[in-house]
Amino acid sequence: MGEFSDAALDDAFPDRTVAETGETGPSWNETNETVEVQFADGETVFCKVAVDGDGSRIARERAVISFLGASSEVRVPDVVAADPDAAVPSLVTSPLTGRNLAFAWADATPDERERLARTVGETLADLHAVPVGGHGHVVGGDADGLDLETAPWPDVLLDRIELMRDLAISERFDHHFDEVAAAVAANRDLLDGAPAALLHGDPAQPNVVRDEGDLGLLDWEIAYVGDPTRELVRARSQQFDHPRADASDRILDAFHDGYRERASGLPDGFERRRPVYEAVNLLTISGFFENWADHADESAAALAEWLEDELEKRLAAI
Repeated sequence: MGEFSDAALDDAFPDRTVAETGETGPSWNETNETVEVQFADGETVFCKVAVDGDGSRIARERAVISFLGASSEVRVPDVVAADPDAAVPSLVTSPLTGRNLAFAWADATPDERERLARTVGETLADLHAVPVGGHGHVVGGDADGLDLETAPWPDVLLDRIELMRDLAISERFDHHFDEVAAAVAANRDLLDGAPAALLHGDPAQPNVVRDEGDLGLLDWEIAYVGDPTRELVRARSQQFDHPRADASDRILDAFHDGYRERASGLPDGFERRRPVYEAVNLLTISGFFENWADHADESAAALAEWLEDELEKRLAAI
């Protein structure tokens, strides 16, 4: 166990003995440390620590989990302990029953993957149906509601782009963030009419747990209120697409059909605004280029050339 998690657990549970700790899987977010903890009495929890000392993420995740747990059908973990104001800000949550979707997907047959994709769409529709205020950043809250720092959606999206830049570990393509931000600013009229919904922010397979066909969502630290089309586009890229290839029509149709059936349609303006978010999505590769290149089947030079060309195509499509 890391020194940060050790200190956080000592503060949160001074009278309990930790019997065993374990890793929670790979993460590209260097601002957090998360461990699985088993206490001597047999209880298992997960402890997330903001190693950079920024407790705002802990406060946000605690608020969103508490709110959804009390006000929605979306399955979330329980908050066991949280202290966003501590010297070592931390959040301790209970496990969600089930199997991580990343492993379930890897072992699934084509028919099972289609059903999983449909359920992902249904789950996001349930989340986006939760009543919230206007677009903005979640800054706190509790089971009774979320505290929002509201702003026009284009401004919130520009802030999210800067957050992506802050989290990036590669500066090689830093100019991509400037180019995408300029495209967002130039298309304010296109984005201004977007609906507002609570968004998870990072709906990747490792943040989803499947149990008896039902899905639960973990890791709410970057949740915000924004355009649900943005989340559908992001979920598609994180759940189903490969960076250099789209998922099959069968999978994408199931994903969108699940959302449509639960939400009575895709978000208003989905097709018009989708190109903007596809350009924003590419920044995930731009900001973590070396990580992507390490796992690619081609040279870093070839991947870099593709990335430059791909961003130009996506900006032109807006």
